[in-house]
Amino acid sequence: MPATPLEISPIRARHLWLSAQRLLEPAPFGAGSQAVKAATEHLGYVQIDTINVIERSHHHILQTRIPDYTRADLAAAQSVDKSVFEYWAHALAYIPTADYRYFAPDMRQTRDNPPAHYAAIDRRDYTALLRRIREEGPLSIRDIDDEVLVEKEHLWASRKPSKRLLNFGFYNGDLTVSARDGMLKVYELTDRHFGWDRRPRPATPAQVADYLLRRALRSQGVVSLDSICYGNLPLKAEVLPLIEKAVRARRLAPVVITGAEKVPHWAEPAALEAAGPPVPANLVHILSPFDPLVIQRKRLEAIFGYVHRFEAYVPAAKRVLGYFALPVLVGEEIVAALDLKTDRQADRLLVQRWTWIAPERPDLKAAIEEALDRFQRFQLAPQATAPSVLTA
Repeated sequence: MPATPLEISPIRARHLWLSAQRLLEPAPFGAGSQAVKAATEHLGYVQIDTINVIERSHHHILQTRIPDYTRADLAAAQSVDKSVFEYWAHALAYIPTADYRYFAPDMRQTRDNPPAHYAAIDRRDYTALLRRIREEGPLSIRDIDDEVLVEKEHLWASRKPSKRLLNFGFYNGDLTVSARDGMLKVYELTDRHFGWDRRPRPATPAQVADYLLRRALRSQGVVSLDSICYGNLPLKAEVLPLIEKAVRARRLAPVVITGAEKVPHWAEPAALEAAGPPVPANLVHILSPFDPLVIQRKRLEAIFGYVHRFEAYVPAAKRVLGYFALPVLVGEEIVAALDLKTDRQADRLLVQRWTWIAPERPDLKAAIEEALDRFQRFQLAPQATAPSVLTA
């Protein structure tokens, strides 16, 4: 490959990204808990979020790539196979257990130099909590009912002081989330949960940088320094020398995307030379706003020409797309954004706002409505088999 940057169109960059995200194939990972493992390992992480006007983001992201996905598949991967675990990526996420060592440095940092909100905890109380879990088994915050409640420090805080102790144990690696019931987490001793005599050795900064580069190339196709280090910007200084070395060795090729020339990009020569999978004409994905394709907003705009607005915290009068708008991908183009809400009592998926990004066409509308039908069956599977889609 030439040392000078290769110019590619946004359409070519889009194809590389969608192919890497496995969104050009109907069922790239199979089914069951092994599909959850395979999808999470390929993507690197699956973001968790609490908003549930529709199904929560972690289930939604997996169902986008695993059409036969059930919530039990993720539960089995987390609690039975133990092939995924929860920790902080750029946000709270499911992460492959095989990658645990790359997150162990952050755990060690929290343990050795705790942030201010953990520095003040009573270590005797923390030791007593670990002893209780060791003796009684895994527990959730609901199992702790013998403490004096305090005022909340912020909207998402708990009135139970033990919540901070559980969080400290989670972030320093002593505890892991062994199971979930919705957003209720069950905590277990990490070593006992995974059956480890010794935890994986923490990666060095150079190894973490190499991991971030490999993860981005695998799941993004064409990468920038920002996209590689999303959520971990301090490691840019470690990642850039790896990129430069790979370019000199011709394992990476510099790339310029037309219209985004100010941002250097790179790709593997084999990816640039391959044709990639064909674009299915009517393959429709209703994407979560936390999907890895959507979450990096500047990258999405540069490559797709689409500006996504997350407006859950925007005053209603100022919303453009709606409270919880979902981009709709048809083939290689984002053609619409749908503000959806699940009415679980009435077994209905409500389309509260439909915004066309591309010119409206009858064939597009029909394909999206068919995808909405499938999406709705996933949303309401526990309550109903085939409810109808209504427009509010």
